[in-house]
Amino acid sequence: MKIATLQFWPRVGQVEKNIQRANCVLERYGWGSSAIDWLILPEMAFSGYNFPSLEAILSYAERPRSGPTYNWASSQACRLNCLVTVGYPEMEPPENESTPPRYFNSTMTVDPSGTIVATYRKSFLYYTDETWAQEGSGFFFADDFAGHAGLSVAHGICMDINPYRFERPWTDYEFATHVLEKKANVVVLSMAWLTNHHPSCVWRGRKKPELDTVSYWIERFRPLIAAKNEPVTVVFANRCGQEGKAVYAGSSCVMRIANGGIMIYKIAPKLQEGCIMVDLDKLCSCSDESHEHEIPESILQLIEGAEDHPMTQCPENLLGMSYENAMGESDDPLLDDSWPSSET
Repeated sequence: MKIATLQFWPRVGQVEKNIQRANCVLERYGWGSSAIDWLILPEMAFSGYNFPSLEAILSYAERPRSGPTYNWASSQACRLNCLVTVGYPEMEPPENESTPPRYFNSTMTVDPSGTIVATYRKSFLYYTDETWAQEGSGFFFADDFAGHAGLSVAHGICMDINPYRFERPWTDYEFATHVLEKKANVVVLSMAWLTNHHPSCVWRGRKKPELDTVSYWIERFRPLIAAKNEPVTVVFANRCGQEGKAVYAGSSCVMRIANGGIMIYKIAPKLQEGCIMVDLDKLCSCSDESHEHEIPESILQLIEGAEDHPMTQCPENLLGMSYENAMGESDDPLLDDSWPSSET
């Protein structure tokens, strides 16, 4: 199975422009039918992420099978003959006139026929989510996912990998424990993960991944490393760019955890739009002896300090940001020629 992520820079509330932007990035790769098997987009990919209230997001909340996100996903799934997973703000219609609609930070996975084969609602809400969304009912898992025999998938959204509300003990590792208990062999995460660096620092280093963020992600899967079980491929599909004061870390990547070690197979820069793609069948056909699984010392040092990472602190500057500022325009990232037209 060939899994690809699409990292791009959406703007809050500019749905049609964000869809056009995603199309532009995809077109650079020239993928046709069956070139990939699964395309994964970030959390709230077309609406943008940083909404300060339910009132602010109401115009962009979608019913699962009738909004622009579903229309785009079903069209691309048909065109590429693949699964498409994409995040969006979901509106669940009321059961009757006496009950209000419910809102969730969700993902849908659509197959080539246009069928929604999986829906997941974010279980652990970030501070920004709590202004408008309800918690989902629990982490996602499916055996033989979407009809693919042997594909056991755990799926989460961004904050799901953190301790619940940053109140539970750091070492509970709720999501990683879920992956272990369900014996998933593929983990997919749609994300809108923030950086703790100043925008100018992100811009200067835009062609490189943000290693402290990647290290933090690795740390949140420490139980899988310690278990030394069968290989697990973890796909992080993050966004890049900026919404007002909120700056995103990019660095989408695909890594494999096996026999107590980690191999990062593909990783994106922090502030460039593009796709990465990995063929899981080729990864699984490689013997463990053919790879160096040791975590580099520079990464290991960052992992050890992950519990004190600013992500675990309430971002007051983000909570205090006005909706008008979030809607403001920012300079575009470069669509850099160093991104290849296709990857194998």
